[in-house]
Amino acid sequence: MTETTDPTKEPQSVKGPRIKKGLVVINTGDGKGKTTAALGVLLRAWGRNMRVEMFQFLKHTGGMFGEKRAAVKLGIPIKAMGDGFTWRSKDMDRTQELAREQWENCKKAILSDEHDVIILDEFTYPLHYGWIPVQDVVDTLKNKPHMLHVIITGRYAPEELVEFADLVTEMREIKHPYREQGIKAQPGLEF
Repeated sequence: MTETTDPTKEPQSVKGPRIKKGLVVINTGDGKGKTTAALGVLLRAWGRNMRVEMFQFLKHTGGMFGEKRAAVKLGIPIKAMGDGFTWRSKDMDRTQELAREQWENCKKAILSDEHDVIILDEFTYPLHYGWIPVQDVVDTLKNKPHMLHVIITGRYAPEELVEFADLVTEMREIKHPYREQGIKAQPGLEF
C-alpha cells in the first residue's frame, strides 16, 4: 500500500512571508512521470499565455516523440539535442559534447529574460555523469530572472542541485509493467 495524505490532519502552515518568485523545480527518482509532470506544467503555463520552452537532453535531435509531435501542432518550442540514450551511444564523446552544447543553449535561454517557464528534460543525467559541472548550473540558476520557473527532470539529481531547488519531487516506482510482465514501452504512454 502506498502512503497518502491523511485528510483528517490540518494542512501544513506556511512558513515565512508569502512572496512571489520563479521556482527551481526538480522531478527526480526511479519512478515514471518526471517528464510527464513537467509537460503538464508547460501546457498549463502555455494555456495562460506564458512564454515557455523545453530543452531535451540525450533524446535524439531529430526524434519525434509524442510530446514533440503535440508541441509542433500547438506551436510550443521543444528543442532536443542528443544522439539517443547513453546506453545506446556509439560515440560517447559526441554524446557528451551534444549535452554540453545543449546546456550552453539553455544558459542563454535562462538568462535571456524571454521566458516564463523553461524545462530541462533528462538534464540530471549529464550532471550525474559529470559532463556538466553542477556548480555551473547552480550559478546560472542563481542569476536567472526573478520570476522565471525552471523545471529539471531525470533520475539521480545531484545533492547540490536538490539543496538549491525550491521544490523537489521524487517519483518512486512501486510496480512497472516492463520489469513485472515484460511489456515494452508503448507509444503515447511512454514516448
